[in-house]
Amino acid sequence: MSRVHGLHFGQALAAWGTPQFETVLKREMARAVDALPLQQGLRVGSQVAAAPITVVIHRVSATEKQVSVRAGIFYASVIAGCSCADDPTPVGENTEYCEVELAIERPAASVRITLLDE
Repeated sequence: MSRVHGLHFGQALAAWGTPQFETVLKREMARAVDALPLQQGLRVGSQVAAAPITVVIHRVSATEKQVSVRAGIFYASVIAGCSCADDPTPVGENTEYCEVELAIERPAASVRITLLDE
């Protein structure tokens, strides 16, 4: 579990309880891609690729103190090679997937992110 210092999902918290919540949350997650534990969630590649992510919201619940979200993230990775002229490793992207639990604390909108092991 990790708290990412300075990461706040204020727009998502403000949209809680509206039909726009999931859209706003996905947008905020995409903006915070560097704070997500994608490198730790790699299963195929050795490095996260600079490609857009796709977020799937699986479950959302709320208490007075926080909004909890379980989300799946599809993203890309590469297998880093030596980049030598005779390196047989093709440069291609692999599809990766990991699940995270987000805890958006009220009222500050600070976020705790937990990578879930499947």
